[in-house]
Amino acid sequence: MGDQWQYQLRIYLADELAEVARGDSAAAALGPLPAVLEKHGATMKCQLDAFADYVTEAEAHGVGGYPLYEWTKATIEDPVKRAKHLRSFALHINGEPVYPKQEADGLEADLHPVVDGISILRISRHDTNPANNPQVPERFHKPQG
Repeated sequence: MGDQWQYQLRIYLADELAEVARGDSAAAALGPLPAVLEKHGATMKCQLDAFADYVTEAEAHGVGGYPLYEWTKATIEDPVKRAKHLRSFALHINGEPVYPKQEADGLEADLHPVVDGISILRISRHDTNPANNPQVPERFHKPQG
């Protein structure tokens, strides 16, 4: 049954390294991380930047077609959440934000040695099972009708 879900890994960087990574994901300051990502055809995207891109796209095309617009906009405008997501980077494999378990397992195994708890703080694994993901808070639900 576990094969029905897709996965995404995220890495969490120290503040100063997060800023470097946002500007150049191959920077020498990232140590062996870029080589690990390259081995797996992976790239990283700052969660805050991804959220901001979503908001910008929604505003350009009409927010009505973007069900997470209000929630995402509120998230990037909240200073505490903004700081949290600034350090979080989603790892995409071959351009895909989610991928099969086997690909996630391989990438995660190669990432563990680069997590030092100082610059590269930790790794997390997320899946597409709705039961394991945050739901839109009630205050952001649009009235039906």
